[in-house]
Amino acid sequence: MLRVFVVDDEPPARRRLKKLLISLKGKDRLEIVGEASDGVEAVKLLNTTDVDVLFLDIHMPGHDGFEVLDRLDPQKRPIVVFTTAYDEYAIRAFEANAVDYLLKPIPRERLDEALARAERLVKRPDNRIATDDQLARLLDWMDTRAETTETDKESSRSEAAIEQLSIPYRDRILVVPVERLVSIEISEGITRVFIIEDDQAAPRPRLKQHIVSYTLDQLAGLLDPEDFVRVHRSAIVRFAHIKELVPWFSGRYKLIMTGNHEVIASRERSKLLKERLMI
Repeated sequence: MLRVFVVDDEPPARRRLKKLLISLKGKDRLEIVGEASDGVEAVKLLNTTDVDVLFLDIHMPGHDGFEVLDRLDPQKRPIVVFTTAYDEYAIRAFEANAVDYLLKPIPRERLDEALARAERLVKRPDNRIATDDQLARLLDWMDTRAETTETDKESSRSEAAIEQLSIPYRDRILVVPVERLVSIEISEGITRVFIIEDDQAAPRPRLKQHIVSYTLDQLAGLLDPEDFVRVHRSAIVRFAHIKELVPWFSGRYKLIMTGNHEVIASRERSKLLKERLMI
């Protein structure tokens, strides 16, 4: 029996997919073991739930579908079937890397095909190696596109790197030295900076996140490249705050930062990090 999990931020879409799955259930074919309405909830539940097949929406608040895939524990990652409304760019990525996807509204016949494929993969664990490689290539495809965009903008990099960052906070503006900046991350078009709280009495460093109006590309052009590095299409970190590198997924690393904050590095950027850190 397949253990199925559904992730979609639209309740009607979740209900329809679950209804279709139940109609294809048959005798002991599948069990719907959970659902999530956004990417953050999905990562939390999927890393603690035994799942065989994940139906994963792309456009969601918190983390999009690609970011969810990036953050799943490699040892617990299920077979993934992406679901999406028409998205030419995403579909090209899926087809280029042979990753299964369903176009909304999902036809019953295509859903049945996706389940049959998942059943074959579950019965033949050795096939999962090829599937993992396809997912890795998909994420590399996304990362390469972001890195190409970044390279195109290198000419706009500031000559003098900033030494402090102004951050709107409630009814005031915080002026934060860049030394306290641990990471900058973007999700769903929102840029968040993670900074070390200025609390000398705290027994260990604590982080606080703030939303800023800068884009990731703008900040990449303002920060000193000797101190900061873009490790992912959606993240920049400060070298000095990297505490550990944990092997993650197909040549990627999970970075453990100051304050136990975690950031996933892309495969290509993981190689650069290893060179820079002389690993």
